[in-house]
Amino acid sequence: MMDKIAQYKNGLLERFLHYVSFDTQSKIGAKVSPSSAGQLKLAKHLQQELFALGLQDIEISKNAVVTAFLPSNVSPKMPTIGFVAHLDTSPQCSGKHVRPEVIENYRGGDIALGLGDEFISPVYYHFLQKLVGKTLIVPDGNTLLGADNKAGIAEIMTALCYLKENNIPHCNIRVAFTPDEEIGLGMDFFPTEKFQCHWAYTVDGGEVGELEYENFNAAKAVVTIYGRNMHTGTAKNIMVNALTLACEFQQGFPAQEVPEKTDGRQGFFHLESFVGDVEKVELHYLIRDFDRVNFEQRKAFLSMLVVDFNRKKRLRRKAEIVMQDNYYNMYDTIRKVPAAVHLADTAMKKCGIEPLHKPIRGGTDGAKLAEKGIACPNLFTGGYNFHSKHEFITLEGMMDSVKVIAKIAELAIKIS
Repeated sequence: MMDKIAQYKNGLLERFLHYVSFDTQSKIGAKVSPSSAGQLKLAKHLQQELFALGLQDIEISKNAVVTAFLPSNVSPKMPTIGFVAHLDTSPQCSGKHVRPEVIENYRGGDIALGLGDEFISPVYYHFLQKLVGKTLIVPDGNTLLGADNKAGIAEIMTALCYLKENNIPHCNIRVAFTPDEEIGLGMDFFPTEKFQCHWAYTVDGGEVGELEYENFNAAKAVVTIYGRNMHTGTAKNIMVNALTLACEFQQGFPAQEVPEKTDGRQGFFHLESFVGDVEKVELHYLIRDFDRVNFEQRKAFLSMLVVDFNRKKRLRRKAEIVMQDNYYNMYDTIRKVPAAVHLADTAMKKCGIEPLHKPIRGGTDGAKLAEKGIACPNLFTGGYNFHSKHEFITLEGMMDSVKVIAKIAELAIKIS
């Protein structure tokens, strides 16, 4: 396998560099999906690639979800395994005019991006020391790279190409490329009826070996605080400054339970944005916890914080809160299908990769699929520093992902 699959390295790189040329940045606050035109353009391009590869049942929904099917070349009675990656890139950093640079045989030390205004340094990113000698793909310092998740798309497509061209025995395979994963919208329109499988894998993780099957329970909340404006010269005992009140409200949260002071399975509250003026302020919060009970307690805490604030301040117009759940911990579904994790573990070990089991301090499309009853662990892509101008990936890591995807498809034929 390894000798044959190594021949796909250049094709994998070419695919990836082409995919990142599509501007597919999703838009926060969008009500429709896809939230950007570039996602549909990439979806249509992938549709043509899938046709060229000879897959079946290839469709693009009106919401730019691409689905396709590769039947087993052993028996139609073989298990069906799905592979999923998302089309969009993060709204937190520009994905327009991505100009990647390929650095062969990385020698260590700082990496200047583009003209050198931005650096990727081992001083901040200690894992760079493990990547000496690898081929790095980096952006020019003005945009993200787009490895999240175009690397996943390129890896799935390359694995399909390898399996088809070499007639490697494999299970039935379903593929899905989805929009707007970064804003939690795309899976609302996912055609589950076209993705019937025993279980699936998102290819959306980070460093080589990552195998993730736990994620946050997630909610968002908007707290609105109202004030009363008045000319500052005559404001005494009349003005109510919503900005000051909002700052006071924020002090009610536990200081240590924030993203910058938590890790592992620790949950948090995150003040994501603070918008307003003397008359009105909106505080936008993210609420995260792995444990469902703790998650519900966090939501209750925030609700009571608003109640207590209103009771103490006795304002003419009370503070308001609107809260909405986003997604839940996919482990509740995956634990019922242990074979999904075991198969990925085995595939990695047979490819000479030590699995790294770790929780996702975020969410993936797999969490939404789990709500629909499809167990869906997350596999690595080989990338680092997602959602930032310091995002990069190694070509060797991408090839490792291709090997694991292909090996999963190969080993699945032995599942009874």
